[in-house]
Amino acid sequence: MSLHSITLDALLTGHAQPFTRPGSRSAIDKRPQSGPFAVTKLGLAGDEQGDLRVHGGVEKAIHHYPREHYTAWVTELGEHPLLAQPGAFGENFSTVGWSEHDVCLGDRIRVGTALLEVSQGRLPCWKLSDRFTLPDLALRVQQSGRTGWYYRVLEEGVVCAGDRLQLVERCFAEWPLSRLSTVLFDRKVEIDLLRECLTLPLVPSWRRTLEHRLEKGLVEDWSSRLRGRDAAE
Repeated sequence: MSLHSITLDALLTGHAQPFTRPGSRSAIDKRPQSGPFAVTKLGLAGDEQGDLRVHGGVEKAIHHYPREHYTAWVTELGEHPLLAQPGAFGENFSTVGWSEHDVCLGDRIRVGTALLEVSQGRLPCWKLSDRFTLPDLALRVQQSGRTGWYYRVLEEGVVCAGDRLQLVERCFAEWPLSRLSTVLFDRKVEIDLLRECLTLPLVPSWRRTLEHRLEKGLVEDWSSRLRGRDAAE
């Protein structure tokens, strides 16, 4: 294991509220919090998600987004008020020092008294685009690989901004999230690579996606996720 420990610079939570499109709700507007927070199987106490069909749950209990990505986004997008502080991407954890190239699927991370496990990378959706009022931002996040990642909670506990995140176990060193995302976001169907991925402990939704590609020989349509339900109609 070579992943160095880093500091949890900001811990953020948000409340679900009406969002940009009729009938939509979101808790993407996360704000930094002080003081200790309980970590349960469903994430940080008091944190909410607007659409539990696709957000939250045990496999997406906590979202981690590297703060250093903000510099790249400012370079590409120009100054944007959302990029002035952590929380722009709806993250719960903001840190400097780890990226999708450093963190591997299944990594077990101790922070505070909680034990977390890296469950999957993020699949960006249209809510990011609407939040930034940039129609193609979700696609750009996907193409850049700067997606952040999710944890499942193996041991509940308490966490606070300023705590250290420490890698305690790594079982899939050959599968950093950047490599896995490259497979998931590839328009080509590479049979051998898909079969190799399917030997990993993927979350059910990723497993179904890759199994379908293997069966059909086709990559699924991303337009609904990236642009909204009406995009494919």
